[in-house]
Amino acid sequence: MAKIVELSDSTFETEVVKSSGMVLVDFGAEWCHPCKQLDPIVEELAEEWRERVTVGKVDIDTNVNSAMKYGVMGVPTLILFKDGVPVERLTGFVPKKRILDRFNPHIR
Repeated sequence: MAKIVELSDSTFETEVVKSSGMVLVDFGAEWCHPCKQLDPIVEELAEEWRERVTVGKVDIDTNVNSAMKYGVMGVPTLILFKDGVPVERLTGFVPKKRILDRFNPHIR
């Protein structure tokens, strides 16, 4: 199983912004039911994209600065970064097919 990186305000810059390549960041919260519904999908994506994409999670309650910097107003929010720059975003629970439809063109 692919590892999902726990990101924080102190590690976000190094792990995402200064990273070369693709990073999918899952902004969520412990209390968020749609986030919990999305978790298995994010785990599947981490496995399927293992060689091409790093997958990380940010808890917005304990990492407010990262959430604010990228305009996360609702959770869950998935942001795909390429070489440190956000290139695609989805907010709310969405089916895996929709995530793939939006993110795969950037990954291939």
